Amino acid sequence: MEATKTNGGPQATVSERADALEEQMMADLNVRIAKSVLFTLGEQDPSRPERGILAAPATDSPRALQGDDPRLRKMPAKPMLLDFYKYRFGSANHVLQSATHALKAGCEEKVILACLLHDIGVMGFIRSDHGYWGAQLVAPYVDEEVSWAIRAHQALRFYPDTSFGYEYPEMYVRLFGEDFKPEPYIQKEYERARSHKWYGTARLITVNDIYSFDPNATVSWDDFTDIIGRNFKQPEEGLGFDDSPVAHMWRTIIWPTRYL
Repeated sequence: MEATKTNGGPQATVSERADALEEQMMADLNVRIAKSVLFTLGEQDPSRPERGILAAPATDSPRALQGDDPRLRKMPAKPMLLDFYKYRFGSANHVLQSATHALKAGCEEKVILACLLHDIGVMGFIRSDHGYWGAQLVAPYVDEEVSWAIRAHQALRFYPDTSFGYEYPEMYVRLFGEDFKPEPYIQKEYERARSHKWYGTARLITVNDIYSFDPNATVSWDDFTDIIGRNFKQPEEGLGFDDSPVAHMWRTIIWPTRYL
């Protein structure tokens, strides 16, 4: 007779305990993964507004929100890159660890900067296709090689390259399963990147990426402020207000809940 399910308790079967453990691991992972405000909004069902953002107004005012959201920390009038990391993005520990690895390995500054920025799409915008979003966000402000590498790393991380010492991450086996295969567009992106002149730059992002987070690692922006200053073209007007082709994306991060 099968034991009564008890959510992984002593009366549960082996399979049930394994399922409960996996569910708890995923829940823990979900807490550790930084989610942008936009990612959270993306979890709402737009066909059911009673469960969406309209059910939790930002203020007691009957008017629609068109300015700063009081639930969020106010951004400077002319926000620079580090202001977004401070006031809008999720935890930067991951990218700081990644950039620290690149710094200690003696990588060029453009590689170190690419490591700092490679997950900017996840941290500030959305997890899906984060390499593409991240590359677009920074393209007007960095060397073309850096933005290209950020885009390409999304595909390259799924494919090992022993010449660089890069193996397929065990974390991905746990997350996606042993039989997981990337979508055809990822495969094509990988094949194009493999023969590109900047392949090595993108590959170094994956080499210096962190696929298991060290909560005890000591990292600081102080090691990278000069590198950012030399390699990231900060607009005088502030990100989002410089009329660049991606200014609207930065403004959306500043005001993610603005009505229109």
